[in-house]
Amino acid sequence: MKVKSGDFVMPGDVLGVSEQFLPDKWTYDDEGYIKASILGTVDISSSNKKISIVPSSGSPALLKVGDVVYGEITDIRGQRSTVNVQKMKETDRKLALPYMAAIHISQVKRGYLEKLIDAFRIGDVIEAKVSKIMGDNLDLNTEDKEHGVIKAMCSRCRAYMVPTNRKDELYCKVCDRKERRKVSINYDYKK
Repeated sequence: MKVKSGDFVMPGDVLGVSEQFLPDKWTYDDEGYIKASILGTVDISSSNKKISIVPSSGSPALLKVGDVVYGEITDIRGQRSTVNVQKMKETDRKLALPYMAAIHISQVKRGYLEKLIDAFRIGDVIEAKVSKIMGDNLDLNTEDKEHGVIKAMCSRCRAYMVPTNRKDELYCKVCDRKERRKVSINYDYKK
């Protein structure tokens, strides 16, 4: 695709190749192809060979390492859990891309964790820090005490759970069940 300054593009549109341009604002390198991360118009700086996008409306949130996000656990397999990232903390702006993320068992908490299911379950809502970005894929970390599960449902009856006095333990008032999680200090007690 041959693009020029002023062309209107959509997220994921190929703007050029990495031999041609360096990615700048609202663009990213995806295996050698420079792509748009938001809806807007192309801006090419011929002096430094950088290509960027000028947003067509208010700038969406583009994540960077260190940002804190909210997401839902969608799958747990072996030593990795998959997270559908929903929102960036402390902003009402939409995310520029539909980010998918993963948390490796070694990034869940300090110390040893035998099974990932002792930290997360499918459907849990988590708060996590972005530790690595590769295009629209993220690696997340929940080692800090403010990161981890902020809302969880019982795996038996699907009622919302409340924290107990024990560290990283939740209790279901409906079916009298206790389950282990990596619980954030920001856990939401409301129903």
